Amino acid sequence: MLAWRRLVFALALLALPLAGAGVACASETIEFAQAQPQAQPTPAPSPTATPAPSADAQPPAVEPIGNVATVTGIATVIRDKNSYPLRVRDDIYLNDIVQTSSNSALGITFNDATTFNLSASAKITIDNYVYDDGGKQNSAIFDVGKGTVAFVAAAVAKTGDMKITTPTATLGIRGTTGVVDVPEGAAANRARNVNIKLYPDADGRVGHIDVEERASGARLGALTQAASGFAIRAGAATAGGMRFAAVPIIIPAQQIARDRGFVGQVHLAQTAGRQIVIEQRDFRRANPAALSRIPRPAQPPQQQQLRPTTTPGRQPQRPNVQPRQDNRPGQQQPGTPSRQGLQQGMQPQPGQPQGAGRPRVPQTLPQRGGQIQPGGIVPPQPGGTQQAGPQQPLPRTGLQPGQPPAQQPGMQRPGGFQPRLPAAQRPAAPHRPAPAPKEKERR
Repeated sequence: MLAWRRLVFALALLALPLAGAGVACASETIEFAQAQPQAQPTPAPSPTATPAPSADAQPPAVEPIGNVATVTGIATVIRDKNSYPLRVRDDIYLNDIVQTSSNSALGITFNDATTFNLSASAKITIDNYVYDDGGKQNSAIFDVGKGTVAFVAAAVAKTGDMKITTPTATLGIRGTTGVVDVPEGAAANRARNVNIKLYPDADGRVGHIDVEERASGARLGALTQAASGFAIRAGAATAGGMRFAAVPIIIPAQQIARDRGFVGQVHLAQTAGRQIVIEQRDFRRANPAALSRIPRPAQPPQQQQLRPTTTPGRQPQRPNVQPRQDNRPGQQQPGTPSRQGLQQGMQPQPGQPQGAGRPRVPQTLPQRGGQIQPGGIVPPQPGGTQQAGPQQPLPRTGLQPGQPPAQQPGMQRPGGFQPRLPAAQRPAAPHRPAPAPKEKERR
């Protein structure tokens, strides 16, 4: 009994550490489970990042190059063959034609601050305008069709190439103020022609105007002094066309006073136009979806795509090749005409004639005229027996009697032995019919 009690006591002592260890393990597992950080969900992509591509696609493809600074009376713009009345702040685009009516005036300021002031019954076409702030490849071409136009050049003339074209002369503007008179219907055969005058800028500086003949580009002269001018006059006619000369003119005092009034107006328009250009640019950036009062023009590259006219002339050459394909029905490779006769005549083995016909492509080119017809039938051709070798008339007369050989024996071998031995190869064709005459001689 005592021994039993000792055994129970010993087992109890042993059970206590085991129970404590189990509790400790459980606590450790619980602590381990609690110590694990909870999995945090990955941040979802910001929804504001997706509209970025649409923001890049929103700016219009055609950007305005200037704005209307002043309008007096009636002024219009011709854009895409449509005429629209102009108002202050209206956008001006490349290829626009701006014009004024009688007793009217129009001031336009471009993005580089170059400004034009059109008097009554004047017309200007913006043929070219490229301006990059701080760039060195800027350029502009303004065509004065008629009327009196005052201008003041700005950044394009100082950092690039600015030109003003007239019916008979081209002006290279080197940062200055000037007045151009183009009479109604000015042309080479008219006594009244273009007058060009140079005046000081608003700060008193005097620029430079180069005068060239428009047709030939020959230099006619240069204006470098204030209140000086040229009159373009027709000279002697030559084989290359009418020649022109820049004749210096003495500007009357009354005309100088009138021109100074135009110059003062263009300087005022430039001051107001600079502010309008900046305000309109900021408005477009803040409201990219805003619609302008006058529709924007079409893409200039679309008009350049209509210029090439030589490509339609090449199209009639392509139908000439198609009738040749009509004589070869079922052919999928027009570049290998020799395959048609082999594919149609040896239909049980479509793969074999192609391999055998490839080395003989140079010989099959003359047979496009129809020597091998569909089904392996060879039409008679005079003179074909003279070109055939001595080995081929024997097998062909035995296999297909009455069928004359063609000009080229290399292509007629499939037509001769095709009905009897469709799987035989061409080199074996001349050996099989040879024993037939020998057996007849023995008999």
